Amino acid sequence: MRITRVLSAALLALGLAAGPAAADSSPSPSASADGAAPTRAGTSFRTATEVRQGQQATASGSTGDYLYWSFPADTGQRPTVRATVRLPATHGAQTWQIDVYDGLRRRQACQYGAASRTAGQGASSVDLACVLRTVRGWSEPWADDPLPGTYYVRLTVVDLGSADLGKPVSVEVRADSKDIGGAAAVDGSLAKPLVPGIAAKSQESGDGSRTAVLSSFGSDDGWSSGWWSDRWVWTATGGVLAALAGIGGYALTRGSGRPSRVPPNV
Repeated sequence: MRITRVLSAALLALGLAAGPAAADSSPSPSASADGAAPTRAGTSFRTATEVRQGQQATASGSTGDYLYWSFPADTGQRPTVRATVRLPATHGAQTWQIDVYDGLRRRQACQYGAASRTAGQGASSVDLACVLRTVRGWSEPWADDPLPGTYYVRLTVVDLGSADLGKPVSVEVRADSKDIGGAAAVDGSLAKPLVPGIAAKSQESGDGSRTAVLSSFGSDDGWSSGWWSDRWVWTATGGVLAALAGIGGYALTRGSGRPSRVPPNV
């Protein structure tokens, strides 16, 4: 009888120990796939949904809502933001607008693209686009040049009839960039990229360095702001070509030596 009790207690202990291990090894049902495109939008700058460049984010909302997303842009890139709004089956004329703000929440002007467009009565969708200026590595404090860091996208309707207010819409947003490189490079760099939380709070990593809590979704290879750009390559190449041109010009103009009309003994 005593042996039976001991064996039962041992089996119970083994079952309790194996239970959590089996539960921990099973995948969490709430975990989402890594890198999956977001399917909802934020309602303010603080709650803006993070989107990586090249991802197509989707969201559902209502006319009159403010929808926010954010994406990272680095030095030498020229970001392009595109949005498509799927409208309800019946609606009146309405104007939609897309605005892009930098890490300091300064509205950035579009170089070109239809950032504001009116959808006529019965239109099924409206397409918007905004091509920003090239992101600079450094700027004067008084300037509003685009700088490396987080950029915010705000989408909303700016003109519609009261009968259409609150009707459901679906939205697709995508941010891409074209690498311009040294053609738009400038001297100098920022101490830190303009990302949320960079000056408010930070966390210390294992090697002792401190990084911004909310800047982890930035560039995978780190922010490229610094003194190096491909302008140095073109400058060095131009210097070498100029030296070769000078040597060639001298070789062509110096002649063969003593003029033929001068006597050899002189």
